[in-house]
Amino acid sequence: MKRLLFIVILTTFVLASVSAQQASSVAAVELTFTFTRQGGAASNQFAAWIEDTEGKYIKTLYVTKWTSGGGYSKRPATIPMWVRRADPSKMTKAQIDAVSGATPQTGTLTCTWDGTDSKGASLPNGNYVLVLEGTLRWENQVYYRAPITLGKGAMTPKIDVEYIGNIAAERSMIKDVNVRVLR
Repeated sequence: MKRLLFIVILTTFVLASVSAQQASSVAAVELTFTFTRQGGAASNQFAAWIEDTEGKYIKTLYVTKWTSGGGYSKRPATIPMWVRRADPSKMTKAQIDAVSGATPQTGTLTCTWDGTDSKGASLPNGNYVLVLEGTLRWENQVYYRAPITLGKGAMTPKIDVEYIGNIAAERSMIKDVNVRVLR
């Protein structure tokens, strides 16, 4: 009887471990937004990343290749908050390549976060902030911030938006921003 009980407990533990490993590979947070390419110079740059509630950088989800590849040193007003937080000057080419891409065409974009940091380590349940920053034109910026809670279950957080500069014409570059916590 003791042996049977041991086998049942061991089987339950193994199945629970496998389920936990599978759950951690599922995207925990999904960001979607409409991106409309702007004409002219000094626009169309953006980055999405995760930070803790104190503003400490955790992981980049996406950044436009021009900025991450050194454009930030040519034009310092380009997504300056991401540059300060992520410090791309200290990233390797492989790290930049893993999170960057060419400026996309107009359309709906999606980024996901799997609950890990920039080294791939799983983070504990708790409170984080998803940030989406865009350079609309020259020094004109937009910042979307969504507080998220991992481990609370599915939720749609309130998203705060802040525009900086005289950007009436470029407000359509990033719009319809939605964030969903999936687990």
